[in-house]
Amino acid sequence: MIGTKVRKWRYAMILATLTIVIGIFCARLFRWQLKENEIYEEIALTSTEYTVSTDAIRGEIFDVKGQPLAQNTTGYRIVINKIFMPDDQLNEAICKLITLTEQCGCKWKNELPILQSGQGYRFEDDRETDIAQLKSKDNLNMNPYSTAADCMLRLVEKYDCGGYDKKQQYQIVSVRYTMEKNLYSGSIPYVFADDLDEGAMNIISENTQSDPGIEIEACAVRKYINGTTAPHIVGVTGLVSQEEYDELKEKGYAYNDIVGKLGVEYAFEDRLRGKSGSRTYEVNPDGSAVVKKTVNSQPGDSVYLTIDSEYQQFVQQVLKEAIDETHEYHKNKGGKNTGEDCVGAAAVVLNVKDFSVLCAASYPNYDISRYYTDYNKLLTTKGDPLVNRAFNGALAPGSTFKPMVASAALEEGAITDKTTFTCQGIYTKGGLKLSCMHVHGTLNLYEGIRDSCNVFFAETARLLGIEKMNVYAKRCGLGVRTGVEIGESSGTLAGPEYSEMMGTPWYEPLVSPAGIGQSDNQFTPLQLATYVATIANNGVRLKPHVVDKITDYTGKKVLYQSEPEVVDNMGVSQKNLREVQKAMNMAANSYDSFDGFPMQIAGKTGTAENAGSDHANFICYAPYDHPQIAVAIMIEHGTKSWVAADAAEKILRKYFDIKDTKKKDLTARTTSNE
Repeated sequence: MIGTKVRKWRYAMILATLTIVIGIFCARLFRWQLKENEIYEEIALTSTEYTVSTDAIRGEIFDVKGQPLAQNTTGYRIVINKIFMPDDQLNEAICKLITLTEQCGCKWKNELPILQSGQGYRFEDDRETDIAQLKSKDNLNMNPYSTAADCMLRLVEKYDCGGYDKKQQYQIVSVRYTMEKNLYSGSIPYVFADDLDEGAMNIISENTQSDPGIEIEACAVRKYINGTTAPHIVGVTGLVSQEEYDELKEKGYAYNDIVGKLGVEYAFEDRLRGKSGSRTYEVNPDGSAVVKKTVNSQPGDSVYLTIDSEYQQFVQQVLKEAIDETHEYHKNKGGKNTGEDCVGAAAVVLNVKDFSVLCAASYPNYDISRYYTDYNKLLTTKGDPLVNRAFNGALAPGSTFKPMVASAALEEGAITDKTTFTCQGIYTKGGLKLSCMHVHGTLNLYEGIRDSCNVFFAETARLLGIEKMNVYAKRCGLGVRTGVEIGESSGTLAGPEYSEMMGTPWYEPLVSPAGIGQSDNQFTPLQLATYVATIANNGVRLKPHVVDKITDYTGKKVLYQSEPEVVDNMGVSQKNLREVQKAMNMAANSYDSFDGFPMQIAGKTGTAENAGSDHANFICYAPYDHPQIAVAIMIEHGTKSWVAADAAEKILRKYFDIKDTKKKDLTARTTSNE
């Protein structure tokens, strides 16, 4: 009985304790919910926070000598900050800003696909997608057949600007629609206008000091110091597109961020961009705001190219002179397909030691600093200046292909250095009819390359076979991407694989025109330069590169330094390769372009048949015994290969600082060994 009483007493104590604890919690809960409700509600209201991203300074781009190519300068922009901008004052602020910016000659942003025409409205041409988006359920929810005037009525109502005149209504609607598209919010201020100069900044700042929500910010503006220096390589930046934003937002990109669009600016976006900072605002119920937390941005890395600006500009001028030389030849020669259609050219120079790109010139050229200003004009300019011919302009190589064929044939035993073939000016095996430019008689390997005999190499290619020939071609970097950091074409290798892809039959006799650099063969100047550099490098192919090093923003700390990277090997013995090198030296010594040239080089000309005038090509490396640089030049419709060889001679003279005392008589140069 005593045990039972003890247990009952213990249960009573536990129950009493629980009752007291629950009572305390209930009392506290009652106080929180009723008596202290207003206090905690006020705390909740005062804890509204907005985090706004701040720009990182983009890394800069320099040439190999540290000369700036893409640099940052200080600019100014007008920003509307929703945290401080009362909604009922937004329309008036927009009108004021438009008046001020137009007085200063500045442009404000407008993405509305509607134009004001007198007192009426019309949709802007070629903006069907934007117009459809405007009418969509996510925006105005209007019928597809609604007119521009119908859309404007809905927009005026939406943005509550009916009390303004027609011009002001259009301006307000344009800005607010653009703001909405750019996700204007407390966390995303709206950039009303950018790239203001200091004068405009001062005027607008002075007249908006008392206007809440209007801020004038200093910002980094991308400047291309000499926009005509390697524009295809350097590239350009621009506002992130919708498609880019969808891909990059997970990396922290904002809707109005700047990104690389082309070239190195695009390829090295991750290194150049830097890391954005942020400011966190705490907004009080009365609308006042204070900065609660600041995270500083981190500047991007700087990229140093392998390109020498001065040398690049020189080679660009040489290409222009080659085009002029072709036109002069046409003027003297007359007739059709003698160079009248020559409008484009490209040249690539590689350092044989590491395959760094010393220059990559394309003609016609353009000014990257005016890319957006001149874009529509550039699209219709003769010669397609926007095309990077050096890396993407694939053309038939013609006889520049023959040293590769010779190397493969020697290694596979299809021929030896003592093999001879007889040229009667035409090749007819396999039902083909290939012409040679001359009747060469009996030739060996050295004479075949020197005199560029089509008969010799048509027969060599037949004995070698297309499969083996293409294996060696790919090892040289022909018909495959070289691996350079920015965009490039893979070119085309003639053969069964390509024919099957194109849905055309391949016949074995077609190996002969392929062996003289015709058929479907098409390579870029970068591929030709890589190929001849591989021969100069005793068969070892390295990866071409345009970036020398990457440093921190100050340039003091090297974060990456390029090193030679082996990609492949020709698989040709040093003995066989030496025979081809000797033949290329004999060929170079026979060209008028190098008559009296005070340095031994190895080279090969090439003319390639196509619709219109022949393409004029040339490859070489120098010096012959101790190669330093490899050069490839392609002149579209250049007619005569000596035009390309003349250009190469100038490029070599400049690099090795050899003075030119020789004058060429173009009227006398109507023939060549190509």
